[in-house]
Amino acid sequence: MRFLTDRKRAVGRGAAGSGAEHHWYMIVSAVGLAVIVPIFIYIFGSTLGGSYEEVVATFSRPVPAILTALVLIFGMQHFSKGAQMMIEDYTRKSTRKILIISVIILSYGLTAFGLFALAKLAL
Repeated sequence: MRFLTDRKRAVGRGAAGSGAEHHWYMIVSAVGLAVIVPIFIYIFGSTLGGSYEEVVATFSRPVPAILTALVLIFGMQHFSKGAQMMIEDYTRKSTRKILIISVIILSYGLTAFGLFALAKLAL
């Protein structure tokens, strides 16, 4: 017979069954974004006042294009998970479901539009 303590029974259970994984994802993505967003802001800021040709030349290089894609993808995923956590904390029933679906659609839509614009610019 296996002896399970209360703590061992509770690990991974929680209200949603995935609270620890969700929290860990938010921490890891926040650290990753804290590293790449300042670099992205520097690259984006250096092209901000330039002509169209200069902007295309900058984002046609692999490093700025890949970094911008990473910021878009992971930034929107971080936004989606964070907004979902906030919605779960402050709403209930069908409002919760509608808002979570809306946030997920919004984040995927913004990611798709951003990656499309980057592809048009870089290619």
